[in-house]
Amino acid sequence: MKEGPKQAGAAKQLFYSQRVAPYVFVLPFILSFLIFFAYPVVSTILMSFQEVLPGQTRFIGFDNYERLWNDSFFTALKNNTRYTIWTLLILIPLPLVLAVFLNSKAMRWSGFFRSALFIPTLTSVVVAGTIFRLIFGQTDLAVMNMLRHAFGFETINWLADSTTGMFVLVVLATWRYAGINLIYFLSGLQTIPQDLYESAEIDGANRWNRFWRITVPLLKPVTIYVITISIYGGYAMFTESYMLWSGNHSPNDIGLTMLGYIYRSGIEKNELGFGSSIGLTLLAIMLVINIIQLKFFGLFKKEED
Repeated sequence: MKEGPKQAGAAKQLFYSQRVAPYVFVLPFILSFLIFFAYPVVSTILMSFQEVLPGQTRFIGFDNYERLWNDSFFTALKNNTRYTIWTLLILIPLPLVLAVFLNSKAMRWSGFFRSALFIPTLTSVVVAGTIFRLIFGQTDLAVMNMLRHAFGFETINWLADSTTGMFVLVVLATWRYAGINLIYFLSGLQTIPQDLYESAEIDGANRWNRFWRITVPLLKPVTIYVITISIYGGYAMFTESYMLWSGNHSPNDIGLTMLGYIYRSGIEKNELGFGSSIGLTLLAIMLVINIIQLKFFGLFKKEED
């Protein structure tokens, strides 16, 4: 009976010790990381070398990866790459220029325009995709076809051609995601001291020189972040395509994406092993692309003393 209180006191002292307490505080993160990240990643790697069927699995080596060369993998990769390149060319310079204008003291109704440009970001992708499918419909009464009629052009099926279909996807992405990138650039602009602009103006620098010599270099960290998340968003795009084409089967796979290909293989065809190999290949591609762009911006260079 005398050892009970001593043991309880020792346990309490151990729990409140400076050595144990940090591990106790980080334990929830470690458990969540192991359960919800590490375990799924390891399982995906294992399944990529397996044929997974209901109730049974068997190792098949690199057969799943060899199938990538003879399937729709490159079609999906091409679609995502085109989409990513177009979104980078539009969703980096356009929000940056808009942010510069909205950050200017001479800009009137700045708060209104910020809110108006950010509202599309709050819209559900499902709702936005449905609305754009109606706007770019194939009937004569679709909004964009009516606009074409006003200029003397004929009705077209926007979502039946690879070029026009990609145009619709990029327009949807611009409408929905320009606002969030605008906020990122605005937050970066507000950290730049105004003294730099005033000093440059005194030295005779015009607005264009101040933009290229001060704004662009000092926004480099924000720009790198926006480019990184844009690359990820471009290759992870799925819902927009799924809603525009009312499913995962577009004409000649012009709207097939990498995630759509994973969904088709792993869920629709119940080939989880093959779907896992697609996902890991996509992960490797995105990793390589981001390392290249981070290397290009000099993020891995050692700081000089």
